[in-house]
Amino acid sequence: MGFLYRWFGRPLLRFQDSERAHHRSLALLRLTASNPLGRLALRTMYKPRRRLPVTVFGHTYDHPFGLAAGMDKNATALGGWESVGLAFIEIGGVTMLQQDGNPKPRMFRADASKALVNRMGFNNAGSESIAAKLDHLKRRGVKHGVPLWANLGKSKLTPLDDAHIDYATSLTRLWNHVDVFVINVSSPNTPQLRTLQNDDHLVRILMACHEANAACAEQNGRDVKPILVKIAPDLDDHQLQTVVHMAKGNGAAGIVVSNTTVSRPEPAHPKEKRVFAEQGGLSGQPVKDRSTELIRQVRQLAGPEWPIVGVGGVASADDAWEKIVAGATLVQAYSGFVFEGPALTKAVVHGLHRRILDLNFPSIQDAVGRGHDP
Repeated sequence: MGFLYRWFGRPLLRFQDSERAHHRSLALLRLTASNPLGRLALRTMYKPRRRLPVTVFGHTYDHPFGLAAGMDKNATALGGWESVGLAFIEIGGVTMLQQDGNPKPRMFRADASKALVNRMGFNNAGSESIAAKLDHLKRRGVKHGVPLWANLGKSKLTPLDDAHIDYATSLTRLWNHVDVFVINVSSPNTPQLRTLQNDDHLVRILMACHEANAACAEQNGRDVKPILVKIAPDLDDHQLQTVVHMAKGNGAAGIVVSNTTVSRPEPAHPKEKRVFAEQGGLSGQPVKDRSTELIRQVRQLAGPEWPIVGVGGVASADDAWEKIVAGATLVQAYSGFVFEGPALTKAVVHGLHRRILDLNFPSIQDAVGRGHDP
């Protein structure tokens, strides 16, 4: 069914403002998944027929492919994402305070380059409101069959010196509903946020989140939740080494590589230079190779046991495979769903399944990092 989206759905999006198209797509997915017949239709068309089990972060995932942060900030269409077969869903970025984000327009699409530029600015309903929504779903008996992740960001109004309070507060509010937390210190769209990747700030945030995590676990009689760190693709070698060692050495359960980039390669078509010139983070195919190279470097720095989540330019099974053999245990997509539609999940999972059969790997986890092996 992917060809229907490419032939009809994607051309229609070109006539709409990117952000409005995003909201309409989410609303349609939520509506379709709001009843058993709609969920059955989504599963029939889009859910993969193959399993590629991956055990990591305290869960066994059906396969390594999930939804990246930014696509569903406010947990609008959780049932829809699960119905199209994703193995995990990351909501957010979620901040302690509700915020509207940056002035519009703030999302731009470059179709020939399969790229997006956004300067959204962590627009979201705030962690208190999102926690209330998830609690309401829970009380209604709505259960999610896949792990739910939350990407945590800093509120724009929160001073940098108080960032640890912001992250820990959101973690506490969402703790009962979320399986994995991602500390986002790498979005380019909140002023000075990327300075939080530096030593003292990052350690302080991790320590505050670990403390909140332990308190929630003790209060609920459960184990602590994994906390990951998401980094920027624009780090130089020294910065990357520092962030990796600092995150791993201070209890991060893994790392997400990578966020959007502020760098600007040449677009695929001259007419898209205007889009590439917009301020904000660039995602999609232009960031794919840099993300994959960073995964290789992180694996060399951190060793084979520390899990890496690969994101950036995943729009096919080949893209996902490159990140897995570079060292990623799980992979995610955001822009890929904009340009390929919901059929991307089945295409990626079935393509990965064919790869491990062709190359005689016992499992998908046996392929992780094999691009480094002699």
